[in-house]
Amino acid sequence: MKQNSFESSENVRTRMLPPLPERMRPRNLEEYAGQKHLVGEGCVIRNMIESGNLSSFILWGPPGVGKTTLSRIVAKEMHREFYTLSAVSSGVKEVREVIDKAKSSSLFSSGETPILFIDEIHRFSKSQQDALLGAAEDGTVVLIGATTENPSFEVISPLLSRCQVFVLKPLDKEDLEELLSRAIREDVVLKNREVRVESRESLFRYSGGDARKLLNILEIVVNATPSGTVVISNDSVKACLQENMALYDKSGEMHYDIISAFIKSIRGSDPNAAVYYLARMLDAGEDPLFIARRLCISAAEDIGLANPNALLLANSCFDIVHNIGMPEARIPLSECTIYLASSAKSNSAYMAINQALELAKKTQGAAVPLYLRNAPTKLMEELGYGDGYKYAHDYEGNFVDLEFMPDGLVGEKLYEPQHNRHEDEMRRRLSACWPKYYKK
Repeated sequence: MKQNSFESSENVRTRMLPPLPERMRPRNLEEYAGQKHLVGEGCVIRNMIESGNLSSFILWGPPGVGKTTLSRIVAKEMHREFYTLSAVSSGVKEVREVIDKAKSSSLFSSGETPILFIDEIHRFSKSQQDALLGAAEDGTVVLIGATTENPSFEVISPLLSRCQVFVLKPLDKEDLEELLSRAIREDVVLKNREVRVESRESLFRYSGGDARKLLNILEIVVNATPSGTVVISNDSVKACLQENMALYDKSGEMHYDIISAFIKSIRGSDPNAAVYYLARMLDAGEDPLFIARRLCISAAEDIGLANPNALLLANSCFDIVHNIGMPEARIPLSECTIYLASSAKSNSAYMAINQALELAKKTQGAAVPLYLRNAPTKLMEELGYGDGYKYAHDYEGNFVDLEFMPDGLVGEKLYEPQHNRHEDEMRRRLSACWPKYYKK
């Protein structure tokens, strides 16, 4: 095909290169940005590499913080064969095939166990994770998993017990500065352009601690200036993003704006707005389990004791969403959202635990009254442990007036019932038991 007469050969060559994040992918620990608590001198993953003693682990952290890159660096530094599977596109058959390859690899036969990297391991079903167990346990492979979700919820216990879990953090300002400087200095395209950095705040804010996103934004700004000096500034970044990037990003600023509006609409008892923001998130590809978890939090924090069934419904919604997935999961999510938004509201449990935690921090040394303590030994009985305790069920109404707070905290009231049908009933019972604290 004839080259466009006004398109330079340099532009054509640049267009054929991989994207900037791929060109800048670190090749060793020295080029790797962030996660100093794992790869710094004397830290756990660096120690594994330097000692040659590699065990299975799971990397848990947000997108763009270097989970895949770190796994590849470990394999390269330790001269291990590296197999990779994506939980999105692989099944039990693919898992077994790659394990068979590992068994027959030349490196395995010489004692160097291959690495099997599972991207998005949280998306593996129980049967897929079960297929990994034997190989991880008998040393056929060293398993490295990557996940953006809490492994405690998404990885089966037998597999989790065979792996260490390392938490990766979003890149901080210093890490992003280092990454930006290195890209401008070393990238095959940028080092041949004049790039002037006037301000960084918008670039760093929109990247959200995500290295991949930072480099993508940088490349968008560079491509928007085909000739002359590339100016990186708050204005140039904002202008380019408005033209080139989707407004909703699952790990960006709009993500937090939408989820904030969603929760506040539920708290404000507006089911129409709440289900609208739910639809915005689902349409943009938000993880439905993320939404379901936030519904559980809202049910406890915002509905609370005004309607205890709300938490049961939210928890059931989470289980259903986990089991059936999209697109059907949109229906229980909608049902739960509308129910929570339409329910009576109370944050009394939320306020009570916050106040209790503040009090606990100040009074860690407060002694539990002797009559409330257990007396499992003869010595403890002789010391008065349990002496004077009154068993509530032996008294009328299953209540006895007994002080339960430690000395010095008598009279502290942390729970204040709010005015709704459920808590009005609780208030009546509490006022009968504790008239000094609760009035009818």
